[in-house]
Amino acid sequence: MATIDMLPVVRDRLAGGPTGFVLGDETDVPALAGSTLAVENPSTGSVLGHVAAADAEDVDRAVALAREAVADRRWSAKHPGKKSLVLETLRQLLEEHLDEFAQWEALDAGIPIAQAPLQVYAASGVCHHYSGWPTKLYGELNPLVHTFHSYTVREPVGVVAVLAPWNQPLVTVAARVAPALAAGNCVILKASRRAPYSAVRFGELALEAGLPPGVLTVLTGDGETAGSALARHPGIDTVAYVGSRETGARLRELAAPTGKQVLMELGGKSPNIVFPDADLDRAADSAAVAVWRNAGQIGNAGSRLLVERSIHDKVVDRVVDSMTSLTVGSALDPGTHIGPLISAEQRRRVGEHLRVAEQQGAKPVLRGAVPDGPGYGITPAVFTDVDPDSALAQDEVFGPVLAVTAFDDEDHALALADNTRYGLGAGVWTSDVRRVHRFAQRLRAGTVWANVYGMQDVSAPVGGFGASGVGADGGREWINAYTRPKAVFVSLL
Repeated sequence: MATIDMLPVVRDRLAGGPTGFVLGDETDVPALAGSTLAVENPSTGSVLGHVAAADAEDVDRAVALAREAVADRRWSAKHPGKKSLVLETLRQLLEEHLDEFAQWEALDAGIPIAQAPLQVYAASGVCHHYSGWPTKLYGELNPLVHTFHSYTVREPVGVVAVLAPWNQPLVTVAARVAPALAAGNCVILKASRRAPYSAVRFGELALEAGLPPGVLTVLTGDGETAGSALARHPGIDTVAYVGSRETGARLRELAAPTGKQVLMELGGKSPNIVFPDADLDRAADSAAVAVWRNAGQIGNAGSRLLVERSIHDKVVDRVVDSMTSLTVGSALDPGTHIGPLISAEQRRRVGEHLRVAEQQGAKPVLRGAVPDGPGYGITPAVFTDVDPDSALAQDEVFGPVLAVTAFDDEDHALALADNTRYGLGAGVWTSDVRRVHRFAQRLRAGTVWANVYGMQDVSAPVGGFGASGVGADGGREWINAYTRPKAVFVSLL
């Protein structure tokens, strides 16, 4: 296994003691209590470094700075063109530090180094997109009788708490922080305790780009302490969270007493539906990528493959062939296709799903296994004859595990596809354009792909139905979520 060497800037940070918060105009600020957390390298299972561990007092300090910045309007009242310039400068800085960010994504999140640059470009693209929005926040004239002049403006909500996940940390941070800033808000970003480094670096570069002190704070710490404190804090106006359904429910409970808005993406169990008139080789190859990309640790992973019965075996054989050629290994190895799962606990959880699937009658045509060597790697698994009501078909595994079920006709396929509490994404493969539109209308999913899977663009909304979350991100959806309308009435008499 040949791995790349760490960049000096990465090596120096890890060797220089615990990484602290981005707070005000300072970086590397320690927690008030001096507490730290260890961060693992999932490719080796060893400690990568340490970060400051925020508690309720650190949250209070961060909120006080953000409320001060809201009160004096140091960011919200800044000229729209200058806001745009800051966000565009941040985009440039992300790309200038591409190699560094790629290594952070590989080191603590386990994203293969050959794929990590795509995450950086996606994050910079988000910043570029939202850099154009500060100059596009127009008001509206309300139609009233001639004795009144009435108009509506959109104002920032105030302070937004972003609770970032570990599975695609940089792009997820950018996708929530950039629109919140574009809308004129102050942001407190709580990085994932498992993959915090790219979020901290993002905050440092935001200061370098010209963001005023206190407008963006980056805290590190665990969700139970720092995340919960942010959710319940009365000084927070909106919480944006990406993560598990169970944690999302808990955050809503904590946020409810203060009436704050909670925006959540909570994962999925997305179906990928293949009909005989599709390009079967392309559909099968895409279905494989849809479940092994990022080791299956993606909310919209195509973890359920629904195949018309007459082509079932052919498609499954092609999927298995595609997966058996993949290399599972260290995220820092340029030859790795599938990096490690994020932790020993996550690998244990995936392994339990594999065991239970066989107990419930699913047929393993490709068995997942733990490869030799350090870290938390696992090879892909494919099961056929999966009962649509079984745990493998209903639960979000968050690993490279594909559940395959045969269907007989369109109605059967739709019933199987919608037989889930989730509704994040869905794919359909067919050459019949009328069928595409029928499925697009009837599938209970926030995104529907036809003859492709997983395509995303920051200009298009991404949201979920059911247990997949609340709200949608992308384009104007995030701008609307991070602003609130204010109506003004002026008497002309």
